[in-house]
Amino acid sequence: MADWWQDLIDKFTIAFVDHNRWKFITQGLANTLIITFFAVIMGIVIGFIVSVIRVTHDKTGKLKVGNAICQVYLAVIRGTPVMVQIMIIYFVIFAAASTSYKIPLAILAFGINSGAYVAEIFRGGINAIDAGQFEAGRSLGCNYVQTMWYIIAPQAFKNAIPPLANEFIVLLKETSVAGYIGVEELTRGAFSIGGSTYDYTLPLLAVALIYLAMVVGLSRLVALLERRLRRSER
Repeated sequence: MADWWQDLIDKFTIAFVDHNRWKFITQGLANTLIITFFAVIMGIVIGFIVSVIRVTHDKTGKLKVGNAICQVYLAVIRGTPVMVQIMIIYFVIFAAASTSYKIPLAILAFGINSGAYVAEIFRGGINAIDAGQFEAGRSLGCNYVQTMWYIIAPQAFKNAIPPLANEFIVLLKETSVAGYIGVEELTRGAFSIGGSTYDYTLPLLAVALIYLAMVVGLSRLVALLERRLRRSER
């Protein structure tokens, strides 16, 4: 037992302490959180715009061209793997400048991907609002845009908070594929350590535990948020 424990300590020292290899993990974690945070913001902006265009078309019949573009966007993004999308953006669309902007391009790819899913979240949140709210806006003298912005959007956002938080969790895990374009994210950090020590066990276990801790923590926060929202509606 003592030999096993000492062997584990030695492997831990080699993997993380020697040559400050732990920095691969901390830097990877920082990049993972940066990509996730800004990609979610971008996804919310794209998703809100797309959802408003689609709902406006559904309710008024206007914005036919915009709605058609949105439908193509949703079909393409939701119908293809995020790994393929990030590679197309990095190796094809921005190939000339890709090596200098790895993290921004990763944010762009994940933001575009997230926007397709957030759009349906917002659309569901808007459709869940009673149609009388639109009539109330008109009775107050608001036009369609004012009604959507001041009356509908705040309620839709409140309805969408729990699924948006779940989208954040999904996106957090999906960022692990950013390593395929050379981004030093969390998973790639583990592979960088393994490539130096020829032992991937502890680095990958450490990364798995970090992801698990973040996901469990965020899931608890989402559950708490949902309970508070339900209480506020009573």
